[in-house]
Formats: sequence, structure tokens, C-alpha cells
Amino acid sequence: MKNHFLVMTLAAASFALPALAQDTPAPADAEVYFINLSDGDTVTSPVLVKFGLKGMGVAPAGVEKENTGHHHLLVNRPAFGSEDAEELEFGIPADEQHIHFGGGQTETTIDLEPGEHTLQMVLGDLNHIVHADPVMSEVITITVE
Repeated sequence: MKNHFLVMTLAAASFALPALAQDTPAPADAEVYFINLSDGDTVTSPVLVKFGLKGMGVAPAGVEKENTGHHHLLVNRPAFGSEDAEELEFGIPADEQHIHFGGGQTETTIDLEPGEHTLQMVLGDLNHIVHADPVMSEVITITVE
């Protein structure tokens, strides 16, 4: 009987999870961008990165408030969602290529080795999940001297 209950619980959860993914709306005109960096810039490390947001507000992770989210910085990875569709559906991973700013931070300083690096901003909802209409910047390439 325990196994039957476990199977039924897991089956119910598997149907419930996709309903949670990407169900937070975002305004159609929302935009996230880099304030102080542009594609092709040459910089020195540590790199100051300032996050810009239009059409929405910033709220820490875990805070449910309409038309808000928090920043995520993607470093040296393909464009968000281009080959990792599960990121869009199940949340943004947390590792050295997916840096979370769940406290509502709007800037950071990162250490990067000399050479070319790609950066992209992605806004996540209170659960680190991309909004129903993803709010993300273009990928930019910077060179660190």
C-alpha cells in the first residue's frame, strides 16, 4: 500500500510541476539591460556590472509582488534558452555561469580572466523561474585585458 501511495503522489507531482513553471506574467514592454557595458567593450578585471530594468520592479527572491523579479547574470554560456530549454521551464540553475542576485541587488563586481567573455541578464520570478514572457537581455561579448 505504501508503494501505491508513493506512486500516486509522484504521479500527481509530475502533473503539478509544469503548471508552476513559467506562470508568472511580465509586462510586454519589460526590458532588462546592462547599464554600463555594451557589446564589444574592452574592460579590466574585476568588472563592474550594473543591471538595468524597465517596465518592472526588483524584488528579492521569495517575495511575491506583481510585475517584479530579480536579476541573474549568465557568464560564458550560450544565449539563455537556446540549447537548455529546461532552464526556461524549470528555473535558472545556480552555478558559476548562472549567478543569482536573489537579494534584489542591481550591480555586482566579477573577476574574469583576460580574454573574451559573454554576458547576459535574465530576470527571474520569486522562485528563480523565468517569467511567462521571458525578460532577458541580448548576449554581449566583452574583452578583459
